[in-house]
Amino acid sequence: MPGVAADLDNVGSMTLRALLIDDDERLFELLSSYLRDNGFALDHAVDGGHGLSQLSRTAYDVVLLDVMMPGLNGLEVLQRMRGKSRVPVIMLTAKGDEADRVVGLELGADDYLPKPFGPRELLARMRALVRRAQPSGQSEMLGAGPVSVDLGRRLASVDGAVVDLTGLEFDLLVALLRRKGRVISRDQLLEEAGRDDVVVSERTVDVHVSHLRKKLGAKHWIKTVRGVGYVWAE
Repeated sequence: MPGVAADLDNVGSMTLRALLIDDDERLFELLSSYLRDNGFALDHAVDGGHGLSQLSRTAYDVVLLDVMMPGLNGLEVLQRMRGKSRVPVIMLTAKGDEADRVVGLELGADDYLPKPFGPRELLARMRALVRRAQPSGQSEMLGAGPVSVDLGRRLASVDGAVVDLTGLEFDLLVALLRRKGRVISRDQLLEEAGRDDVVVSERTVDVHVSHLRKKLGAKHWIKTVRGVGYVWAE
C-alpha cells in the first residue's frame, strides 16, 4: 500500500490528496468543493472495500474514515490499513460514542471528529496531521536509556530497533522525554504534544500511554502518578 503522497516543505502551498471513506454521498458533496478551495483534492469511496482498493492504488496524505458503514465498518478498515500503511487517519464517529473513539485510537487512528462537524474544524485537523506526518528536517535527538527519538525523521527506537508508533503515540513520547523526571498531567501532556486541539477523555490518554508502554517495553519508565498524570522516571 503506498505511503503518504506528498513531501511537504509548506503544507499550504500545494494540493494534497485526501480520501473520504463514507457511505454518505451528501457529505462528500459538501466537503469536496470546500476542501478543494483550501488545498485538498478529495476522493470518495462509498464503503470499506472500495476504500481499501483505492488505498492500494493511490497514495494519500490523509484519510477520513467513517466508523458506521455497511459491510466492512471503519474499525475493520482501519485495522487492515494499519497492517500496511501509516497514512494519517481521522475517524468520523457518532457524537458521544466514546467507545468507538477509544477502539479507533487503539487500532492506530491519529485523530477523531464527532459528527456533525464543521468543515473549518476538519480542515484544521487535516492540516495539522499532514504537518506532523512529514519529516521536519531537524536533526534533534531525544533519548533515555535504550529509547531514542529522531525528531526530524519522526522515528523512535529501542536498542536500535525501530518501533512502529502512531502519530499521537510518537508526539506523546516526545512530550514525556522532554519532561523527563517531572510529573505532567494528562491535559499538559496533550498540550506538550501539540494535541491540545483534540478533545479527548482521560481514558483516551491512558489508552495511548498503555500502548507506549507495551511497544517500548517502558513499563518501568513511564510511571503513573495517581490522580495527576504521568512521569518518565529517570
